[in-house]
Amino acid sequence: MIQVTPDIAIDESEIQLEFIRASKPGGQKVNKVATAVQLRFDVGNSPSLPEDVRERLVHLAGRRITQDGVLIIRAQRFRTQDRNHEDAIERLIELIRKAAARPKPRRRTRPTLASKRRRLEDKRRRGEKKRARRPVPPSED
Repeated sequence: MIQVTPDIAIDESEIQLEFIRASKPGGQKVNKVATAVQLRFDVGNSPSLPEDVRERLVHLAGRRITQDGVLIIRAQRFRTQDRNHEDAIERLIELIRKAAARPKPRRRTRPTLASKRRRLEDKRRRGEKKRARRPVPPSED
């Protein structure tokens, strides 16, 4: 079990790991060694995630989530499978932690009288500045 938050723990069987070749500039080992990790986590069918966390996770994941609801994380920062494996798991945990944090509801506020006056004064000054740029009409003498 991977403990994400005090309330959320993910079973390791829910995560599929596949080692693939990293897409990076050439070198002697680039075409032989599969050091990159592709982590797959089925967000839509995971029994470990509460419904609200699942919805926020899908929204946070963006393009990393497939139409089937599978989150794909690709880790290839490091040169070893072990470090990339750890990196992929850490990134998944971090993403779930962000999704588990409930957003603070926005409280509507009203602008203060002073801020309204400042805004109107700035508008008046800008208008005067633009009027001053206009060409002067020819005077009739």
